[in-house]
Amino acid sequence: MNFGDLQSRDGLLSLNKFLVDKSYISGYRPTQEDLTVFEAVKQLPSADFENARRWYKHIASFNDEEKQQFEDVPVTKIDAGTDNDDDFDVFASDDEEESELKRQRLDAYAKQKANKPAEIAKSSIVLDVKPWDDETDMQELEEHVRSVELDGLLWGASQFIPLAYGIRALQITCVVEDEKVGTDMLEEHITAFKDHVQSVDIASFRKI
Repeated sequence: MNFGDLQSRDGLLSLNKFLVDKSYISGYRPTQEDLTVFEAVKQLPSADFENARRWYKHIASFNDEEKQQFEDVPVTKIDAGTDNDDDFDVFASDDEEESELKRQRLDAYAKQKANKPAEIAKSSIVLDVKPWDDETDMQELEEHVRSVELDGLLWGASQFIPLAYGIRALQITCVVEDEKVGTDMLEEHITAFKDHVQSVDIASFRKI
């Protein structure tokens, strides 16, 4: 809890509000944190700040020897209205605690994302593979096409479709990993079978 400048009205208001349902700054018995805040307040708050005033009078009732027996708890930082960056606050602010929780959640999410396998972008492509003429052995043509093996390439269903003058084309489906196989690469490998293949057209292309 950052009470701000405890020499100002706003700082005392913050402290007074904090002590509405508390007897001490931390826990259920006086600690060194109470002494730190007590010294920052410096003087008895006015009656307007009844909770802070009650707490201050209570801490003031202890003698020096008793104050030395107060529990020593970890002290963070308290803004006592000084310009010394080396001063310490008793508590971090609620906003700071909330921001820290958000940061921890974001870090956990980032770690989870980093450990999660990246999704592989794929496409479904339908190719029309055209022969030279009606005398081309289409079964052999298909065998040649399916013989193309590439990392990220999977051949699918096929059929022969009529073109003209008794000529048929091989229409074949394949699924490719976009980062590994492109249409240019497919065309280059298929047209390498020059005795059977005249050309390759893309009948359809869609992301999956």
